[in-house]
Amino acid sequence: MTLGRTRAVAVTGIEGRVVAVEADVSSGLPTFTVSGLPDASCAQSPDRVRAALGNCNLPLPKQRITVNLSPASLPKQGAGFDLAIAIATLTAGGTVPPDVVAEVVHIGELGLDGAVRPVPGVLPAVLAAADAGVRTVAVAAANAAEAALVDGVEVIAVRRLDELVHRYVTIARGGVLSEDEPVTPLPPDEGTQPDLADVAGQPEARFALEVAAAGGHHMSMLGPPGAGKTMIAERLPGLLPGLRRSEALEVTAVHSVLGVLSDSVLVQRPPFVAPHHGASMAAIIGGGSGRVRPGAVSRASSGVLFLDEAPEFRRDVLDALRQPLEAGRVSIARADRNVSYPARFQLVLAANPCPCGKAFGKGADCTCSPLRRRTYLARLSGPLMDRVDLHLTVHPVTKAALRAGPGEPSASVAARVVEARQRQEDRWRGRPWRLNSQVPGPVLRSGEWRLPAPTTRLIDSALESGALTLRGYDRVLRLAWTLSDLDESARPGPQQLMQALGLRAPALEAA
Repeated sequence: MTLGRTRAVAVTGIEGRVVAVEADVSSGLPTFTVSGLPDASCAQSPDRVRAALGNCNLPLPKQRITVNLSPASLPKQGAGFDLAIAIATLTAGGTVPPDVVAEVVHIGELGLDGAVRPVPGVLPAVLAAADAGVRTVAVAAANAAEAALVDGVEVIAVRRLDELVHRYVTIARGGVLSEDEPVTPLPPDEGTQPDLADVAGQPEARFALEVAAAGGHHMSMLGPPGAGKTMIAERLPGLLPGLRRSEALEVTAVHSVLGVLSDSVLVQRPPFVAPHHGASMAAIIGGGSGRVRPGAVSRASSGVLFLDEAPEFRRDVLDALRQPLEAGRVSIARADRNVSYPARFQLVLAANPCPCGKAFGKGADCTCSPLRRRTYLARLSGPLMDRVDLHLTVHPVTKAALRAGPGEPSASVAARVVEARQRQEDRWRGRPWRLNSQVPGPVLRSGEWRLPAPTTRLIDSALESGALTLRGYDRVLRLAWTLSDLDESARPGPQQLMQALGLRAPALEAA
């Protein structure tokens, strides 16, 4: 046998494509080459394979070995091809029976001693393999639980290369395998969430947070230091319902690609991502030199992206959020490829009124110049803030609020949020959206969902005077529908429209 074949998966973003791994042994000087657009770590695979075979007492043909990763035009990244290259090489040399491995996907990095080590991105790779009709995958034992999340795929947990080769030879000879340890899927992430009862006072902020959770609306908070803006934002994920199966797999796939799966668990709670204000464009949006990696907007997909001290972020980074906010995805272009990541997050912004934070109320203690006050919040561009539905002013906590005792717990608010979301899902069933915040404006302004003119008179006047843009008009309508869902009303009335407009009032006053 001079030609061996097996399979691997090339992952680009969080999307994978099955790759045919072919190894040819021919006469000539002993060399070992890999073709098919391997990156640096993949091109070094022959060195690792050669050492692993030697330390496992497995024969390496002392001839010319050529490995091709097909399709050759698809870039191959990482050391996850090591295991497939080793199996294809052993098949070409006659050590491994070809029929046993031809349809198996192999994913794993080889140590020099023959150990099979885990690699990032196993979940999206196995998902792609399953979509391509593959029914058996061999992965490192440390990745087995992650791979087992995919239904309909048999997972072989591999600790060492020689053990896997022995397994294949035994199968080919009709022998009986020792019983494998059962591979169970990752347990769900059931971490505790901060409770809304810990927030002292702030009834307006509590109500705004409930509205944001119920409709999936973006939110901004302006207030002095110590008023509780960060505490309020951290409690938003606890009000959101758990992720659906498809959402959980997508979020877990992003974390898998980054190699940051917490204790290798399935992410079933909405993630909360709060990057530092010094983060770069690549850290927030995604990208980087060489391998393109997802950013904070993708890690927060199906969850919450919280930007504390928002005016301290770079202006270009903040403005780069505008496209993901509208599209729900972020596309990163490179000369040889275009990588797309999910970015369906809820944005929460928090800001002080000025650099010193004391320009609140009369602002008598503020040490900032009038120019610094004006330019500080001006870093949050109008087009970005126009995409934010709720604009909240957070006031300092009073002594009366402290004496009032704990407020309503998250569990009670979350129950109302679930009921409101169920009404939205029933209303938009059969359409490509589930939440009011996702409904296109033209749908709410026409047909059966158009509100009568007497109901929309107030926001019609705001649009006519220029106080509202058309985008802002649509967002007020979405807020009004969410408020009616929380009130258990069939349709928004003038009261809900007035209330929704009031939730954008700070932005209108600033304009």
